[in-house]
This record gives sequence, structure tokens and C-alpha cells, in this order.
Amino acid sequence: MTAVLDYQSLKPGHLIRRAQQIAVAIFMEECAGFDLTPVQYAALAAIDANPGLDATRLSYLIALDRSTIGSVLERLEAKGWVERTPEANDRRIKRLRIRPAGRRLLADVEEAVERAQQRIVAPLDADERRIFLRLLARLVECNNELSRAPARPGPESLAAQGAQS
Repeated sequence: MTAVLDYQSLKPGHLIRRAQQIAVAIFMEECAGFDLTPVQYAALAAIDANPGLDATRLSYLIALDRSTIGSVLERLEAKGWVERTPEANDRRIKRLRIRPAGRRLLADVEEAVERAQQRIVAPLDADERRIFLRLLARLVECNNELSRAPARPGPESLAAQGAQS
């Protein structure tokens, strides 16, 4: 394998950006028949795992800023995959639930998503994959607070943690 290496390609930020571009391209290729982006998939999977959460908690869980999550939710709702229901005592808060079509989509797309994940790390052997994922997770965790939208447990998780201390 030959790659054009210049001074930019040896910088971590550039390599991470390129890896992200490649990961999205692989996901889109594997999931082409589903009309689904990686961000939409993350949101849909999080809503399925946390029925009734609101957009703020969803943005915490999948590390997206509030303006982006709003447009993602609009698309998911327009496709019939998610429903937003106003909270009874505060209609500004919309509770999110996956619809049957969204649940079917998650089941149908599961194999394609797994193939994409495997293709992303396919150039690495099993030991390299474990090391790479461990180091990448450490970079993300250690730099989480520097993100424009840091990943956080939802408000309910934070309240539970406070009650335990």
C-alpha cells in the first residue's frame, strides 16, 4: 500500500479527520439502501435504548450540539422512524420514542452497520485493533471536555450519581 505522505498526513488532527471521512464513506456505502447517515443511526439507536428521553439528553448521549440534534430529529420524524411527544406538564419538552418503522430499520440495518465497523479496522490485525481502539477511546475520553459537544451522561444519570455519593 502506497500513500502520499506529506507533513500534513503526519499530524494527528489531519489523520483523525481523514479517518472520520473514511469511516463515514464506508458506513454510507454499506448502508446505501437504507437512507440513513451515521449520525441518524446513532440517534435512532440511542432513542431505542432510552425510550422517552428528550433532545437534550440525546445530545449528551451521542455528543451532538443542540442545533444539530434538532435537524437530525426533524429528519428522523419526517421519515416516520421517531415520534416526538410534548411533555404533559411542560410542552416545550418533547419526549422521543422510536416508531415501529424505526425499530424495523435498526433490525434491518444491523448487519450493514457491523460490516462497516469491521471494514473500518480491517487493515489492522486483531491485536492492532484492540490497541487502536483502546488508544482511540483514551484520546476521546481525555479530550472529551474540549469538544464543542462533549459526551455526557443524561441528567437522570447525573442525578442518580449524586444520590449515590
